[in-house]
Amino acid sequence: MAPPMSASAFLRALEAEGLTVVEVGDWRDHHRNHKGPWGPVHGVMIHHTVTKGSARTVELCRKGYAGLPGPLCHGVITKDGRVHLVGYGRANHAGLGDDDVLRAVIAEKKTLPPDNERNTDGNRHFYGFECENLGDGEDPWPAAQLEAIERAAAAVCRHHGWNERSVIGHLEWQPGKVDPRGFTMASMRKRIGDRLK
Repeated sequence: MAPPMSASAFLRALEAEGLTVVEVGDWRDHHRNHKGPWGPVHGVMIHHTVTKGSARTVELCRKGYAGLPGPLCHGVITKDGRVHLVGYGRANHAGLGDDDVLRAVIAEKKTLPPDNERNTDGNRHFYGFECENLGDGEDPWPAAQLEAIERAAAAVCRHHGWNERSVIGHLEWQPGKVDPRGFTMASMRKRIGDRLK
């Protein structure tokens, strides 16, 4: 059972992994903690935003929208490979997902079970990175962005002593989700694992 790292430790971990980090407004105190606890944390979740344009994407992930207030993640990874910190604490990114998947993440199993239930609060247990992409399978994923996803996930894993199997995509957590689309989580976990070595 891992308590979330402090906001300062999160920033330090990302920078130590070689990332360019942009601090957006009052990100350290921008959260949804009044809606429930954050932690213990067990992993990292990767998403795509279904948006175009970095400034618009960061603003949306910070503020949210009608029916889903922000922050919608902890960090937004834009096409240029920068990580924009928009919130810290409980964030509206994971939603309800499968308890069997959570158990597999905690155990760092090589194979995840199918995500066929929505019975567990993912916002409590996962760090979330939203990645700027239309999610149509055609919008490209620049090399700098893929490397930033790898580095950001590795930074969190390194801090907590987790391996790459603590990193999942939204599509592996919640039935009906397809993100991230355009690369496989297996390939991303391989990259993260290589970096952690």
